[in-house]
Amino acid sequence: MHLWIRRILAALGAGAVVLVAAALAVWLSVQVTPLQSVTAVGQSIQVGAASPDLSLSGPGELDLFGEEIPTRPQFDGPIRPRLRLTHIDLNAQANSITKPDQQQSAEAGISRALSSGWTRYLVWETLVAAGFAALLAVAVAGVRRSSRAAMLKMLAASVAAVVVLNAVGVYLMASSTPKVLRQVRTIADLVGEDPTAPPPPSGPAIKGIQAVVLGDSTAAAIGNPLVDHPDALDRACGRSRDSFAADLSLVNGWKVLNLACSGATIPGGLLGPQRLGDAEAPTQFSLARQAAPASVFIVSIGANDIHWSAITELCAAANACDDKASTAYFQQQIAGFTADYYELLGDLAALPQHPTVLVNEYYNPFGENLGCLAAQGITSAKAKVLQSRLDDLNTVLRQGARTFGFIDVPQHFDGHQLCSDQSFVQGPDANAPLHPTAAGELAIALADQQALTRAAQATPSPSTSATP
Repeated sequence: MHLWIRRILAALGAGAVVLVAAALAVWLSVQVTPLQSVTAVGQSIQVGAASPDLSLSGPGELDLFGEEIPTRPQFDGPIRPRLRLTHIDLNAQANSITKPDQQQSAEAGISRALSSGWTRYLVWETLVAAGFAALLAVAVAGVRRSSRAAMLKMLAASVAAVVVLNAVGVYLMASSTPKVLRQVRTIADLVGEDPTAPPPPSGPAIKGIQAVVLGDSTAAAIGNPLVDHPDALDRACGRSRDSFAADLSLVNGWKVLNLACSGATIPGGLLGPQRLGDAEAPTQFSLARQAAPASVFIVSIGANDIHWSAITELCAAANACDDKASTAYFQQQIAGFTADYYELLGDLAALPQHPTVLVNEYYNPFGENLGCLAAQGITSAKAKVLQSRLDDLNTVLRQGARTFGFIDVPQHFDGHQLCSDQSFVQGPDANAPLHPTAAGELAIALADQQALTRAAQATPSPSTSATP
C-alpha cells in the first residue's frame, strides 16, 4: 500500500514538473521567438506574440516606431498578437487611397499578410517551445540522476505538454485571432482614426489676399531686418521685410499673407498653436483659411520637425555624425515628420478654392570651401553627412507634394553657399547662422516665381491658374 502511494506521489510530482517545465518553455519561447516580417502596401510590420498573462481577452500590443500602445481590436486568449510597425511608405498608401482600383486589393493584402505572419509565428513559437521543454526535461533528469528510460519519458512528456498547452492557449482559446487580423485593412484599424480635424478659421475673412506663406524661420527670413512697423508677433517670429514672401509680393503686385514663424513645426505652428515664450502664436493654417480667396499657398517646413538645428550642432561637436545612434535618431524624426506632413498636405488638398500649392525644398548650405566653419568643427566629411540628411528630408517633401498633385520647388544656392564670396547663407557669426541672407531669400522667390509661371502656362484654366 505504501509503495502504491509513493508511486502516485512520484507520478504527481513528475507531472507537476512537466507542467511547470512546459509553461516555462512556452513563456520563454514567446520572449525569444523572432517576430515574422510581412510587407503590404509599403508597410513593413513584424508579427509576434505579447507576453502571456492571466486574462482571457484583451488588446494586443502595437510598437509604433518605439511607442508601445494597445491595439484597437480585442483578442481572445492569454496569448495575443504583438505587432511592430517598422516602416511606412506613405506614398504607396496614398496611391492605394487615391486610386480606387488599388484600394480593395491593398486592404486585402494587409489582412492576408497579418494573418499569414501570425500563423508563421505560431509554428516557430511551437518549435522553439518544444526545444526549451526538451532542454528543461534533460536538465531535470540530469539533476535527479534519472535513468535513460526515465529521461526519455520525461522528454516526451514535456514536449507533449508544450504542444497541448500551445493548442489550448493559442489554437483553441485564441482561435479567433486570425479572423480578427483578417479584418485589419489599414493601420488606422489597429490604432484608430486621428480625431484631430483641420483647425477652423479663427476669425473673419481676410480680404484681398492673393498668396499665403506657411512655414518656419526660412520663410520668415529670420536674421534679416524686421518687417516695417512690426508687432509683437512679428518680432517673436522673426519676420523680415526681406523674406521671399515680400519679394513675391513686390514683383507680382500681390498682397501676400506671410504667417511663417521661427521655430514652427507642423503640429506646433501650422496645424496647432505655437508657444513663443509666454506668448502663443495662433495656428497658421487656421489663419490661412480666413484668406479663402488666396489662389497660391507656399509651404516651407520640416527643419524644426526633424530637429535639424540639434542634429547640426551634435554633428559639429562629435568626431563623426554618421554613427548608428545618430542615424537611428534621424530616421525616427523623419518617420514622425512624414506622418505629420501628409496630414498637412491632406488639409491643403481639402481647401475649397483648390489653390496652387508650392512646397519649397531646403537648400544645401555647404559648398566646397568650408574654411569659415573650421572653428565650428564642420569638416568635409561631416558636411556630406548633413547634406545627405537634407537630401532625405527633401525626398519626403518632394514625394509628398507630387503624391497630392502639388508643386515641389528645389532650391539651389550653387556658387553662393557658406564661405563663398557672395554667400546666400548667413555665416556662423551672423544673427541666424545657416539661414538665408536677403539675397538667399530673393533666390528662393525666383525659384518659386519660375514654378508658378510654369504652372500657369501648363494649366491656364481659371480654377488652376497660378496667377491670382
